[in-house]
Amino acid sequence: MPGGRAATGRATLLHSGGMGQRLGQHFLVDAAWRRRIVEALGVGAGEAWIEIGAGRGEMTAELVQRAARVYAIEKDPPLVHHLRRLASEAANLTIVQGDILKVDLAALVSTADAAAPGAPVSVYGSLPYYITSPILHRLFPIAARLAGIHVVIQREVADRLVARPGTRDYGYLSVATQYHTRPEIVLIIPPGAFRPPPRVTSALVRLRAPGAAGQLAVEDPKEFLGFAQACFAQKRKKLLNNLLSLAPRAQALEWLESAGAPAGSRAEELSLAQLAAVWRAAATSGATIRARQAGDRDNS
Repeated sequence: MPGGRAATGRATLLHSGGMGQRLGQHFLVDAAWRRRIVEALGVGAGEAWIEIGAGRGEMTAELVQRAARVYAIEKDPPLVHHLRRLASEAANLTIVQGDILKVDLAALVSTADAAAPGAPVSVYGSLPYYITSPILHRLFPIAARLAGIHVVIQREVADRLVARPGTRDYGYLSVATQYHTRPEIVLIIPPGAFRPPPRVTSALVRLRAPGAAGQLAVEDPKEFLGFAQACFAQKRKKLLNNLLSLAPRAQALEWLESAGAPAGSRAEELSLAQLAAVWRAAATSGATIRARQAGDRDNS
């Protein structure tokens, strides 16, 4: 069994005290919820898993019992020291000390590929609420190389990831997520599953590539997503008003007309295909280049 020596380490890890909340983390202490989550992940014996924000190792211990290889990313030095105690008894566990916003995820996927050629590589993470979007934007470029991305996030954000056009929750994050992946809410997790309990309900979301990118055939994804972000800059305003940051009113009206979008529409009313049509109409003006540069700054 993968991680055969991990049982002792798991017991040591989960019964260690003195590891308080750090860096905005909420630790998944409820064993029943850990089992439900790991069952939902469907971890296979021949798979490699990358864990984001391993914390005290509650889910790390579950993963090493099931997967062929586990790469656990953690930034906080005391927690890293704690995790290395588990790694000393689990030959299939590698601890990666670093900030998830700086770790070279593409290189880590390559490392996992090299260790077990042909084995599926997946990501799991319980994401700090305050940096959920930046982490997702780091995962999107490698989504096509992964069997799946599974994240525990705030329920409100999960609703935004899966939102459809014309709904209150639909916005730029919906567009970016659905462009790269097919998101699905798998579990709703109560605050009491964590210590300390967060003030909000959480959700396990599964994201799998491909998303809408293949159907849209967008020539420059970064330009398109930068443009989409500009379209949602002031969400409750009409799309035309948001486009005025990129072009004069007459030109912006031409883009909407060319794409078949009503002049009075809001960005939240347009599907990804309709937004892509507006983007194509704008692409020849250089406006999308300016939008892309703005998006790069916002997501950095």
